[in-house]
Amino acid sequence: MPFLKKISVVAVSSILTAGVVHAVEPTPEDWFDAGRQTVIDAKHLTQNERHAKNVILFVGDGMGVSTITASRIFDGQQKGGHGEENSLSFEKLPYLALSKTYSVDQQTPDSAPTMTAMVTGVKTIGDSISVNQFVAHSEPDANVVDTNKLTTILEQSKQQGLSVGVVSTARITHATPAATYAHTANRDWESDSDKPAGATVPDIAAQLVDFNINGGIDVALGGGRTRFIPKNLTDPEYGVAGKRKDGRDLTTEWVSNHANAQYVWNKAQFDAIDPNTTDHLLGLFEPSHVHYEADRVAHDKAGEPSLTEMTTKAIDILKKNHNGYFLMVEGGRIDHAHHSGNAYRALSDTQQLAAAVKAAMNKTNPEDTLIIVTADHSHVFTIGGYPQRGNPILGLTQGVGATTPDLDMLGLPYTTLNYANGTGYTGKSNFQAEGPKSFNAATGAWSSGSEGHNPSSFLPANGRPTLNDSLVQDPNYLQEAIIPLSAETHAAEDVAIFAGGPKAHLFHGVVEQNVIYHVMAEALGLAEHQEDKHEKHEDKPEKHGK
Repeated sequence: MPFLKKISVVAVSSILTAGVVHAVEPTPEDWFDAGRQTVIDAKHLTQNERHAKNVILFVGDGMGVSTITASRIFDGQQKGGHGEENSLSFEKLPYLALSKTYSVDQQTPDSAPTMTAMVTGVKTIGDSISVNQFVAHSEPDANVVDTNKLTTILEQSKQQGLSVGVVSTARITHATPAATYAHTANRDWESDSDKPAGATVPDIAAQLVDFNINGGIDVALGGGRTRFIPKNLTDPEYGVAGKRKDGRDLTTEWVSNHANAQYVWNKAQFDAIDPNTTDHLLGLFEPSHVHYEADRVAHDKAGEPSLTEMTTKAIDILKKNHNGYFLMVEGGRIDHAHHSGNAYRALSDTQQLAAAVKAAMNKTNPEDTLIIVTADHSHVFTIGGYPQRGNPILGLTQGVGATTPDLDMLGLPYTTLNYANGTGYTGKSNFQAEGPKSFNAATGAWSSGSEGHNPSSFLPANGRPTLNDSLVQDPNYLQEAIIPLSAETHAAEDVAIFAGGPKAHLFHGVVEQNVIYHVMAEALGLAEHQEDKHEKHEDKPEKHGK
């Protein structure tokens, strides 16, 4: 069954055909017939019971349901439509479920335990990466961590002879990608200089390069160069110093540790990589996180590939293995944009994740490849008011039939998108934006854009500002927040799971987040292997005595 659903009836106001938007308002009959056709198409879905040769897990970090909805509209409006009728690529996958994201000790979780649940099948405590709940936070003893570590789907795939890859727009040592290959009780120990004195647990960057199961990790692409180079070396792009105090240059070790290995740090080098002759590829494109998609071309000094380009290159390298592969792809900066209170970049990075999913669909066969798209957690990001259909998703709320924006009880306009907390608290009334914010290429961060958005200058609320369309639709605008915080927080509601391919039908209903691992293990045949080992253990004769 193809991933993309068959569409045979016009039931939307803007029909997207070969990228061209045709404004056609459907009749009542069109709406009815399209709804009926959706049911008919669903009746023809066939469950793929085969084992998967390949599994690709896409994680939109912080990509809650409200983010998906807003991104769908954002994407559709950029194509010239109303937006609401649009669908992102992964929304066309045939099987869905909801994932409960709490961790062992958190009602609202962070990315470390949520990703650990997805790749190990076990929930754990906050800030912990692929270790169980019995390891104390920041446990420094490597022996304790090793005793309580949880085997990941990436490690098991490598043990079974598959190739493995990790791709992210965050630092490749950040919590989500790190959970696939590393084991530590503190997600912040990305470099050896991040650890306290006396801690024997290897840092996350070292664990990536020292990963030694069946030849090591095959592809690792993302940001975080400074975690891999010593303090006496400077970053080749921005001249900032490396962070390693142990003197190791992990980028050169990567090349020397593997056959047919390459290390790249800019787009020209990346583009020159031939997947046919490269078996191990490490790409680190920024000192910290890579750029937001909206800023990637304009602000990257040496150039860096998009998430879509990294995904396709990874697939081209990994697919050479006739045994198959496991690949994790993270849209990591969706989360960071939300933390900054900037909806524009959160939506455009979600749009890029959808493009990467589409590219993966086009390069794989749904008969042998399981594709899963989900999130680790949500954000306190809301879509509200009563805007008319097609109202600019980043704009001021304007109701059906209205010619001017809707007003609140103070007589002031407001936006459709807002945050419950974060940096967008406006404080003083009628603040004026100070123009475009400055961009720090080395850190990938934007400066505060106005006095009212500067956490150090918050004043007690004295009414809302007077907003206008040019202000709120500026890419640098920070949507208003109710509670002033230095960074917006995660949210606790369930997130969506979209899936297609072998065993995808096993996703249904509302499930614990760790079920994602178990579906992947079932698809790859790892669950049967584990059951066989368990049965052999149970069949052993009992010893007499104690």
